[in-house]
Amino acid sequence: MISIVDISHVIFRVPDPDRMTTFLNDFGLIPRMVDDRLYARGLGASPYLHVTEKGEPGFVALGFRAESEAELRAFGLAEGVEPQRLQRPGGGLCVTLRDPDGFLIEVVAGQDLPPALQLPPTDGWNNVRQRERIRKVKRMGNAGANVVRLGHCVLNVSDFRRSEAWYKSRFGFITSDEIAIAGGKGIGAFLRFDRGDEPTDHHSLALVETTDTPGFNHAAFEVVDFDDLYAGHVRLSAGGWEPYWGVGRHLLGSQVFDYWRDPWGNTLEHWTDGDLLTAADGSNIVPVSELMATQWGPPPPFA
Repeated sequence: MISIVDISHVIFRVPDPDRMTTFLNDFGLIPRMVDDRLYARGLGASPYLHVTEKGEPGFVALGFRAESEAELRAFGLAEGVEPQRLQRPGGGLCVTLRDPDGFLIEVVAGQDLPPALQLPPTDGWNNVRQRERIRKVKRMGNAGANVVRLGHCVLNVSDFRRSEAWYKSRFGFITSDEIAIAGGKGIGAFLRFDRGDEPTDHHSLALVETTDTPGFNHAAFEVVDFDDLYAGHVRLSAGGWEPYWGVGRHLLGSQVFDYWRDPWGNTLEHWTDGDLLTAADGSNIVPVSELMATQWGPPPPFA
């Protein structure tokens, strides 16, 4: 088992990186081409969150960031995989594995992390609990969303228990909420990293058993706040991109969400205001009715 700091990146393959560049700009990422690959970063201290290769459309890989190169080398030895130096922005060392459904998992460490970029200015919020904006008017402009970091990825898997065991035994995930159908059978879970007493996202990975072909479900990117999320909604709408689901607030994880489709049908989510848990907060089992439940907002498009 290796100590994981956070989810790192997702990689896709598309036939037209220029069109992906346009979409990612509207989505609130900062893309640039390096050696025939499109790398898109956010405002946080990561060299890239979203990577695009040229080719037939598809999901390529999910990345996690490990604590250190020393731990990564030991992990690679245990898995029988030789770590490789990355020829990408930020460099670093990488161990690649295939999960039970064949998803490519990259574990990286030792990257040269760039400094975080400046967050957009805020005039504060006024509500009945706290008045932050006094003698100022609020003006948002029309710049769209500002993605800060990658928050989680959801995978549709063929056998939930098999995949759960594979990920937990290697990366130390803790179940936040397990999804159970009638009779108590678990068919999925929202999993968080074990950072001890350090608060971490309610889920960085979710696995959902499917009767269809296993595949990528969606990747979710944290934006600055609710205003930022809705500014992104307006920008993406003006760009003519395909909305999928939102705006609403999830029940499990509590995030305010807004889902969109990239030009090849991959689902990407903007989110803000999610739950933060520690290892001591334990795990829950919840009915399948809560899987896609919202506290407010539209029902799922497939409901």
